[in-house]
Amino acid sequence: MDNPTISGSVEKDIERVAKIAMVPTMLEVICRTTGMGFSAVARVTDDKWVACSVRDEINFGLRPGGELTLETTICNEIRQSHQPVVIDHVKESEKFVNHHTPELYGFQSYISVPIIKTNGEMFGTLCAIDPRPAVLSNTHVPGMFKMFAEMIAFHLDNIEKAEEAELRVQEIGEQLVQSENENRQYKFISAHNLQEPLRKLRLFTNMLAKSVDENDSVKIRSFAGKINSNAQQFSMMIKDLSDFSDLDEYEKLKVDIDLNTTIDAVTTLLKDEIEAKNVLIESEKFHLIKGVPHQIEQLFYRLLSNAVQFSKPGVRPVIKISHDRIEDGSYAPEYQTAKKPVFTEIHITDNGIGIDESQLEKIFDMFSTLDSTLNEKNAGTGLAYCRKIVRNHGGLLNVTSRPGEGSTFSISIPS
Repeated sequence: MDNPTISGSVEKDIERVAKIAMVPTMLEVICRTTGMGFSAVARVTDDKWVACSVRDEINFGLRPGGELTLETTICNEIRQSHQPVVIDHVKESEKFVNHHTPELYGFQSYISVPIIKTNGEMFGTLCAIDPRPAVLSNTHVPGMFKMFAEMIAFHLDNIEKAEEAELRVQEIGEQLVQSENENRQYKFISAHNLQEPLRKLRLFTNMLAKSVDENDSVKIRSFAGKINSNAQQFSMMIKDLSDFSDLDEYEKLKVDIDLNTTIDAVTTLLKDEIEAKNVLIESEKFHLIKGVPHQIEQLFYRLLSNAVQFSKPGVRPVIKISHDRIEDGSYAPEYQTAKKPVFTEIHITDNGIGIDESQLEKIFDMFSTLDSTLNEKNAGTGLAYCRKIVRNHGGLLNVTSRPGEGSTFSISIPS
């Protein structure tokens, strides 16, 4: 029998059937009642026949996970008709006496009933075979198979609902973790980041009032300018916080996005900065991804702007944008479902100043800076904003870096 590597979704279906404790008993009852030596629950898709649970008393040779070529089975016909097939004796059946399947697998009696889930989808079949004839086309044997198939379908539906509920709990847990992290940042910002420009505004206002009393026009102009500068900084911080909070109200509808067009648009927006530093951007050709267009554009704008801004003095900045397509649920645990999605993993690599390992998570906090010596204009919600956009798309944003050698920001988004 064929036993190739099976897909993740079919493997998950085998695990679901294994969770139905009564299935082995059903298969034993089938063999005892009919006198047939082989019974099984099979997953039947458009291109596969895979055994999920088996009772084999005739050394037919199939185990759970074992696969038959779909076109060689009668289940292929059942998949199309959704109707049971019952054969007492192949040699006496006008329809099946010359059928290729009995000849190939050497059986004379056969029964197979489709397992239909509540949504109308055919999961597979409950079937039995034997090299000897058997009395099957009476009322109680097909009725028993139909009842067992309905019970299996019922349990499969419940298992899937339980998995969906578990997935939802995981999603809620992830949202709570994110919410707690953002609340921590909001509290810190309220207690520190927002207090500093307010402290300076109070200080410079007092100094301005004193200068007015002293009629010192030079100091009046100086303190007025400092008040205006701090007021602008405070206003920008409030706007950044507002923009960050607005991401909670992101559009749920995602459309096909051409990343090549997005990257071209972003490099056009950054044209002055790119030309000023003679930045070389090398980008692979991308396929379409699903996303919210203006958020994906903002994501690339902020990450590329960040790479340009933190370039290394005296070295021509080089930014490489590459990608991989990966079918794997390891990037986002909440996607550990029957069918693991295909992820697009995008890498933005620069040869800039790099980031110390101790700062790799801190940089994703709002109003963080990579270095205390950097100018305050480098502080903001940029990378926190980027991570939230990626999470809105069901993915992850991470960074690897070495000081003095550059950084790689990796975005994994379900395709």
